[in-house]
Amino acid sequence: MFERLRDFWQEARQLRDLGVLGMNERNLSFIGRHNPRSRFPLVDNKLQTKLLAKDYEIATPELLGVIRHQAEIAQFTRMTQGHQGFAIKPAKGSGGKGILVVCRSQGDRFQKASGEWITRHQVERHLSNLISGLYSLGGHPDVAIIESLIVSVSAFEDFTFEGVPDIRVVVYRGYPVMAMMRLSTHASDGKANLHQGAIGVGIDLNTGKAVRGVQFDRPVTHHPDTGKSLNALAIEDWPQLLALAARCYDMTRLGYIGVDLVLDASRGPLLLELNARPGLAIQLANACGLKPRLASIDNFCDQIKGPELGSQQRVEVACQYFK
Repeated sequence: MFERLRDFWQEARQLRDLGVLGMNERNLSFIGRHNPRSRFPLVDNKLQTKLLAKDYEIATPELLGVIRHQAEIAQFTRMTQGHQGFAIKPAKGSGGKGILVVCRSQGDRFQKASGEWITRHQVERHLSNLISGLYSLGGHPDVAIIESLIVSVSAFEDFTFEGVPDIRVVVYRGYPVMAMMRLSTHASDGKANLHQGAIGVGIDLNTGKAVRGVQFDRPVTHHPDTGKSLNALAIEDWPQLLALAARCYDMTRLGYIGVDLVLDASRGPLLLELNARPGLAIQLANACGLKPRLASIDNFCDQIKGPELGSQQRVEVACQYFK
């Protein structure tokens, strides 16, 4: 018993020395302090986020339609007409649950990102479950969002499997403080969800290049399905992506958020969604704790006299601090 307690305290001390942010401290000191509860609906509801982003001229995937009632489910084929692929998402979902990605349509048959074919009846049943609240926070009735399919840039083709990679940026008080790219795998069923087996690759804030990769909280050097070395990963338009992430603070006035972005082959950087309670696995992907970076931003903000800096200036400050 004594040895187990000793090991626990040694591990806790090591995490503290590395500046690793824990869930309780995140909730109390950062989310609770900087995220007004009244503004949570802006990010907890993906439809509200999309409409707000449009007002702020922040690009998001094209909205093809919204289904609010069971009687509207049969209209999904009309909404997706002329689009080979599309994505169905719950407006109030979390953790990637309830997202259905269709890459190809053929009559009443639809091919998922994994290659599996499903029927129109299966899509309609999925929509029915979604609206009923099967995937929503708290199990409350929800709304189905239908978006155009995102086509990943060719540079990422060998870094992902049966899916589109996305980029998570943690933004604190308007300053990007840490970033990672999430790469889908066969284990994650083509979804960029770390809990389901996607790879998290830490990204250097200055260069947009890979720091290291983790899967199931363990270091990996190559993509398990494609064999591609993760060290070769470099993100194009990186400064533009960071500036977009920083602007989401101006849009929501939430001081601690996770910004999920994607690079579309034709439209460029797009905002996927926002998270007022971003997870902490990004620290594993970067082999770096969040606490020192958050403290640096607090110290810098305390010294500012006059109006807040603009989004581009905040990006420059962050890159200077976190080289």
